[in-house]
Amino acid sequence: MAMPTHIVAAGGIVEDKEGNILLVKTQHGGWVFPGGQVEVGENVMDAVRREVKEESGIDIEVVKLIGVYSNTGIHKWYDGVTDVPTKVMMDFACNPIGGELCTSEETSDCRWVRKEQVLDYVTGPAYRTRFQAYLSFDGNVRYMDYVTHPEFEVKLDRTV
Repeated sequence: MAMPTHIVAAGGIVEDKEGNILLVKTQHGGWVFPGGQVEVGENVMDAVRREVKEESGIDIEVVKLIGVYSNTGIHKWYDGVTDVPTKVMMDFACNPIGGELCTSEETSDCRWVRKEQVLDYVTGPAYRTRFQAYLSFDGNVRYMDYVTHPEFEVKLDRTV
């Protein structure tokens, strides 16, 4: 039996005490909340802390799991050749605890944005949907299955 190949990723929706959300501008994805792939030997919460720090310069504490998302569509990477495998993402609500805003090799800009203005920045449908799940978080973890290509489509949306 061949072992399955999935990308496991973690996202951090970081909200400060004034109700601002941390956003980063990426090369391919536009404005998003920080996050990325879990590295070999790394746990998911350490991954979200590392990704937020790498992409924005901000240190965080992970507060709670708010959503688990499966992108079950296989599509081509930006190079048009490489198949991107299915992905499982976990989004966490986080609080900033230190650090200073700065960009990285992966980000061209980063800033704090008023919560009610975030959707003016975030244009990618998957990120918008996940941020809307954060806004409507009621203490129950959201599970969603979607595909992003050829167009964004939610296949399953429920709480668990």
